[in-house]
Amino acid sequence: MSDNQLANKSQAWSALFSEPMSELVKRYTASVFFDKRLWKADIEGSLAHAEMLAAQGILAAEDHAAIQRGMAQIREEIEAGRFEWKLDLEDVHLNIEARLTEIVGLAGKRLHTGRSRNDQVATDVRLWLRGEIDEIAQLLTALQLALVDVAEQNAETILPGFTHLQVAQPVAFGHHLLAYVEMFARDAERMADVRRRVNRLPLGAAALAGTSYPLDRERVARTLGMEAVCQNSLDAVSDRDFAIEFSAAAALVMVHVSRLSEELILWMSQSFGFIDLADRFCTGSSIMPQKKNPDVPELARGKSGRVVGHLMGLITLMKGQPLAYNKDNQEDKEPLFDTVDTLKDTLRIFAEMAAGITVKPEAMERAAMRGYATATDLADYLVKKGLPFRDAHEVVAHAVKTAIAEGRDLSALSLDALKAFDARIEADVFDVLSLRGSLNARNILGGTAPDQVRAQVARHRARLA
Repeated sequence: MSDNQLANKSQAWSALFSEPMSELVKRYTASVFFDKRLWKADIEGSLAHAEMLAAQGILAAEDHAAIQRGMAQIREEIEAGRFEWKLDLEDVHLNIEARLTEIVGLAGKRLHTGRSRNDQVATDVRLWLRGEIDEIAQLLTALQLALVDVAEQNAETILPGFTHLQVAQPVAFGHHLLAYVEMFARDAERMADVRRRVNRLPLGAAALAGTSYPLDRERVARTLGMEAVCQNSLDAVSDRDFAIEFSAAAALVMVHVSRLSEELILWMSQSFGFIDLADRFCTGSSIMPQKKNPDVPELARGKSGRVVGHLMGLITLMKGQPLAYNKDNQEDKEPLFDTVDTLKDTLRIFAEMAAGITVKPEAMERAAMRGYATATDLADYLVKKGLPFRDAHEVVAHAVKTAIAEGRDLSALSLDALKAFDARIEADVFDVLSLRGSLNARNILGGTAPDQVRAQVARHRARLA
């Protein structure tokens, strides 16, 4: 028998075909060299399926024991790097099944009773992704805690708050960092919600219509720790909502990382000079010896586009597919795998990088002073003296105009100069016009006052414990 004939006989459908698959098509359609990462899930799902078949009297006890023994050997071979992944066998499922049959004989062939690769792969991807989501949840917690630590240390550090990238009002640097903690907390909530829909069992749907064997799908779901069974066989094998939904949640995490990256890049620039990043997260220039470039946040900002692109790719992949399974769905894995890898690597490195931020409070405070950040405080002061806010706004605008012309901060204007804008202004106005006074005044839930920052830090620590 020729090599091509041998290769063709290894295919699960070989008896139907009169010629072997061409080498070009074999390479084009194979997925084993990227889907082999599903091997643990494939073995776990197969063992649960075999246990159920035995319990239902579909699989003999000796065959079940042989399958367990064979899978244990395969697990050992893969972990030791001795397992031979074969392109001729196309994917992770056929590679493992073929090796199982080599080890235990006919029992290996009986394992596939009552299932198809269609429901098998859907189960494997869900099992694998469930584990990845659990790791991502831990990484999101680590990043939040790193930011909380820096926030606590900077509850009283004054930072110019911006709108439209113009100095607006003073805020605590710790308050600013806690805004990102809120974002990543929502990301963790979304991941937990996605996990519930990932954690549903397609196995038993077979190719598309279910099976005539008396399977106990609920038993398999319990064995695998899944929360529910997919209720429609057509949907079970063709649905990739869970992958799209995960990718959407991952894209949002990366959007938040990208926003933080943009601020770290700005803050580290000479024009701002608010922070410094540890050298191990930066690079130099091949031509300019003075350069220290924030490569990690820049690259993370770029990788956010990559993850968003994968989301768009998955949505496009699914939009034109009729029910049920189509080979198109093989293309779900590489973008999903890369999304997971990119997100995990990014979260891991950002937690470490955030913990090593060096804060430059003097530069932050100088910048806040340059932007007339307490102008709104002066308006609020006048409102408390009885002036309608719109009128107070106009009065303060004139005062700021004068201060700009004189090149001074509002707090540097004399009391007489300030009273010229409105007679209600008294000596206590200087408490209002100070950056520290402005910060302390916003002592309400969600505000930037140091006491509020510390309260939020305590809340986050309790939540993340």
